[in-house]
Amino acid sequence: MPGVAGTFSILIVPALDTPVMYVRGVGPRVSEMLAAKGILTAEDLLYHLPFRYEDRQNPRPLDEIQPGEVASVIGEVRGSILLRTRRMPLFELTVGQGNRALKCIWFNATYLKDKFHAGQTIAVHGKVEPSRSSSTLKMIQPQFELLPDASDDAETRLLEVGRITPVYESLGGNKLTSRWQRRTIYNLLEQMRGSMPECLPCALLERLNLPDRETALRNIHFPPEGTSLAELQGAATAAHRRLIFEELFFLELGLELKRRRMRERLGISFATTDKVREAIREVLPFHPTTAQKRALGEIVTDMRGPSPMRRLLQGDVGSGKTIVAFQAMLVAMENGYQAALMAPTEILATQHFLAARKLLERSSRKPRIVLLTGSLDDDRKRHVRGLINRGEAQLVIGTHALIEEKVEFDRLGLVVVDEQHRFGVLQRFKLMKKPNQPEPDVLVMTATPIPRTLALSLYGDLDLSVLDELPPGRTPIVTRRVAGEKADEVWGFVRKQIALKRQAYIVYPVIEGTGDDQPELDFSHDPEAAAEAAPVPKLPRKGKTANLFPLAAQEAIPAGKSGLKSAVDMYEKLRKGPFAGLKVGLLHGRLDADEKEIIMRRFQRGEIDVLVSTTVIEVGVDVPNATVMVIEHAERFGLAQLHQLRGRVGRGAAKSYCILITGARVSELAEERLNAMVRTQDGFELAELDLSMRGPGEFFGTRQAGLPDFRVANLLRDRKLLELAKREATRFANHPDSDLPETEKARVWARLKEAWQRRYGLVEAG
Repeated sequence: MPGVAGTFSILIVPALDTPVMYVRGVGPRVSEMLAAKGILTAEDLLYHLPFRYEDRQNPRPLDEIQPGEVASVIGEVRGSILLRTRRMPLFELTVGQGNRALKCIWFNATYLKDKFHAGQTIAVHGKVEPSRSSSTLKMIQPQFELLPDASDDAETRLLEVGRITPVYESLGGNKLTSRWQRRTIYNLLEQMRGSMPECLPCALLERLNLPDRETALRNIHFPPEGTSLAELQGAATAAHRRLIFEELFFLELGLELKRRRMRERLGISFATTDKVREAIREVLPFHPTTAQKRALGEIVTDMRGPSPMRRLLQGDVGSGKTIVAFQAMLVAMENGYQAALMAPTEILATQHFLAARKLLERSSRKPRIVLLTGSLDDDRKRHVRGLINRGEAQLVIGTHALIEEKVEFDRLGLVVVDEQHRFGVLQRFKLMKKPNQPEPDVLVMTATPIPRTLALSLYGDLDLSVLDELPPGRTPIVTRRVAGEKADEVWGFVRKQIALKRQAYIVYPVIEGTGDDQPELDFSHDPEAAAEAAPVPKLPRKGKTANLFPLAAQEAIPAGKSGLKSAVDMYEKLRKGPFAGLKVGLLHGRLDADEKEIIMRRFQRGEIDVLVSTTVIEVGVDVPNATVMVIEHAERFGLAQLHQLRGRVGRGAAKSYCILITGARVSELAEERLNAMVRTQDGFELAELDLSMRGPGEFFGTRQAGLPDFRVANLLRDRKLLELAKREATRFANHPDSDLPETEKARVWARLKEAWQRRYGLVEAG
């Protein structure tokens, strides 16, 4: 379009919501590349922060750098060579400082062949390793940037050298490099100098000793002289704290608004009469723990209130969440309402159904319990839906089938959602959308131990109850780690347990040695394990799991190539070899629902001695007579998953064992996971370690769990700021400072609406 370039140059002061296309130095083509990275406005570009910094004020000499350090080195290009090897081409660059040299090596990097010439100044960043020559160090696959020389303009030199320099993740192609981003963001900040609107109350910033937004952005992108490099790298400067607090404040303010709106909605005020209390006492199979009594008290208090309950019941494996949920459902049923329990799998739904029948047969009321799953035939589904619609079924247990449009409840009072993170945030609300009736209460259960501060964000619209005790009768599980070559000793131990009339699980990471999709696979993100498992660089990615867990999780790797034993192959070998004469079963996710149910029921009845399985048994399977859990290739599993699998045993009075069999090579990360499993059974301690190793997004599966994508904040690192943001957001929403100007209040609410709808997408702000 004629004159477009001139249009960009005459724009005087961009606003934060200016489309990025109109930012100086961008334009239509580059804006399309930026849009692919989620950068649509000037504000998005300003909030695309450096991911690290290099101290180019006083570069460290090579003499001071020790092998093993991660360092930035500035030197002179002395020469380069492209080496052709049998496996791949290697590009080697020599960077010199005085009489010392650094060899930089890149694999498959023919594209670098003509990029360098002698005399250029270069900055490289990476792990320094020893080289054969005493005067030479080396870096493998370092990040690099050519620095300006005399031919570059003064502005470029100003932004690149003689300062703490920001380094950005590439935004795509050869054009949108760190250098391009520095120049573009610097120019944008200069254009907006003194005109950037504030979005937090001035009194709040003053009280918390935080800088205004413009100062924070300027100091993060271009740190002033004297800024601590360690604080910059740790996102701990005042500027970082300001932007982190801002992001968490608006998240928590949105959640507080959501809670407030929920309190305004019409719910059901359940009565807790002597008759209700007696109904609860009738079904208790044992004396409840203090934690169970506390949690039930919190739930019942909510149920008595006029607004709908929204509560998370969190407890470690075996802490007795289900019995608490059944008691809450009895409160609803004794008040003449229906209760529904939704589980993520048919196996777990069926188990809840059988447990409910066994538990509630003690009840004098004898409520009618029905099971609704996708595998039921059409006639059976129609019959069950009719019972639900007419109110003849008081307790309804099922899978996703409960949220189909054809399912209409007569008088739904309580919804219990088990393992909610497996459903996605929006689905849990579908059960509530019934016209002309008060909203039912909702109780969400999870066995994933989530530290309280993270639960504030992940389940921020829910109140929290925690079960932190095990019920009586649960015995500690002995956990041992065994090398693969000692597997025969493990099989001998399993046979001894079977001779004592016990049962055992043997778990494998893949179903069989094919390239088919195996969705229950859930490896930990472990790059070293990935390299072992997948020597082939590119593999097809199938299913949802592949999006959440990188290369190590790719079930498409054939067992022959990866060296992983599979459930199908080992089932045949074990039943014909070490377990000959025993009753051996096979369970995995590719079996249809009826087959799975038959196998699990046979195992529960003791008709199967040894169940060879994949992780399909990870959640909820309850067989008190099973005392041994053997996990092969334990180094390939995530910590949370190992803990869940271990929780399948130790459910009876007999001593139980978890045996972790490892392969030939175990990475450092896997060593840490395995050692933690042997050291403790505390799910919360293991969750903390898992979070520190994987990070919140990987731990939860951001999209699956509904966790927002944060631009600045890190929930693990910034827990204290999250707590502070929650307190300040609650205060602002309910008891704002009396002298706070109305214009500042309006500005906060306007910002919330924009941020909540566009950035988080969780709920509309009013």
